[in-house]
Amino acid sequence: MTTILVTRPEPGATATARRLMERGHTAIVAPLLTIAPRTTTLPAAQAILVTSANGLPAVLPNLPVFAVGDATAAAARARGASNVTSAGRDAAALAELVRATCSPQAGPLLLLSGARQGLPLAATLRAAGFRVLRRVTYAVVPATTLPPAAINLLQNGSGAALFFSPETAHIFVRLMKTLRPPASVTRLDALAISAATAAALAPLPWAHIRVASHPNQDALLALLT
Repeated sequence: MTTILVTRPEPGATATARRLMERGHTAIVAPLLTIAPRTTTLPAAQAILVTSANGLPAVLPNLPVFAVGDATAAAARARGASNVTSAGRDAAALAELVRATCSPQAGPLLLLSGARQGLPLAATLRAAGFRVLRRVTYAVVPATTLPPAAINLLQNGSGAALFFSPETAHIFVRLMKTLRPPASVTRLDALAISAATAAALAPLPWAHIRVASHPNQDALLALLT
């Protein structure tokens, strides 16, 4: 049994913690971001692009949806979308999928993303001749502190910490510098969903930093076996 810090936002954090406990681990939920939905008018487009399930509105227009990964695709279907295609990996794979499937002459693409997110994807597709209409459907609010159970793990325990994005990794590194008395990660393994996430964690002296074979939760949890 391993004690594992889960840093992803809710509602995903609780769902991940449940999976960990089913495997016999102890899970400490410490969301490093809060998702704040935004209401926006969605213009006409040939297709919708989504880089995170957080970017999905409550109701999707009846348009083809291209999702960054399988979990985001499943969330789109749960909101009523019937024509959903998953890129299965990351934003680069999503751009490749869109270029292979859509035509710049068929109309604009509607990109739903968080504040300050999705910009490289939009730039890539615009460079390929597409008109991209980007709409911010959520904002992220960074945590300003860690819960007591997480601080206790960092100061006295050992185990692992799960990181689902570079943004949460950056926030964690900042928060570690504010803890008084100081805490350490030398007895914890950092499990990162991507190489970019691992790079953001590198300033801290982890016991090990390991990267998932694919940027999804199943691959991340497989690092625990």
